[in-house]
Amino acid sequence: MGFLAKGVIIGFSIAAPVGPIGILCIRRTLAYGRASGFVSGLGAASADAMYAAVAGFGLTAVSHFLISNNLWLRLLGGAFMFYLGIKMILAKPELASADHKHEGLIEAYLSTVVLTLANPMTIVSYTAVFAGLGIGAVGHGIASAAEIVSGTLVGSSLWWLTLSIGVGFISNSLDSHKLKWINRGAGMIILAFAVLIMADVKFA
Repeated sequence: MGFLAKGVIIGFSIAAPVGPIGILCIRRTLAYGRASGFVSGLGAASADAMYAAVAGFGLTAVSHFLISNNLWLRLLGGAFMFYLGIKMILAKPELASADHKHEGLIEAYLSTVVLTLANPMTIVSYTAVFAGLGIGAVGHGIASAAEIVSGTLVGSSLWWLTLSIGVGFISNSLDSHKLKWINRGAGMIILAFAVLIMADVKFA
């Protein structure tokens, strides 16, 4: 199997478990349409690819800096996630009209980039996976690492595309009342993740 194909499998597998980003993408897909959900996932895929690049190209200085500042980055991510959770709970339950479904895509993208980058320990996951498969810049050169990183981006993006398309089929059956409870439920889950992230931070 080529490096690109391996990267696709790695990216898809790491993105697939449903966490706070998945909940956020599902909620945005239901409220604002498939484009909003997919773009939100694409933000997470982009951040994953950045961390995969750090691991794959052997950028030890960058990796060390991010891991050494893990405390503050996790606090930042937890606080931002807490804000998003409150925002979801208080959001008006009106369904977005066709004219407004594609608004805020840049904000949706950037928000998930920030949330994903706020967990620099992702580098450790990619480093471990790459080492376990015997791939990476050290063993195979820059070209191979570039294929792995590109494949990771493609694989992660494929997962978010699949998720947003699948969830999109449900959105047509929603009304304002159902969306209100979806907002509240998703917001409470995001708040719970935020609390867990900040509670897990260990001050030196």
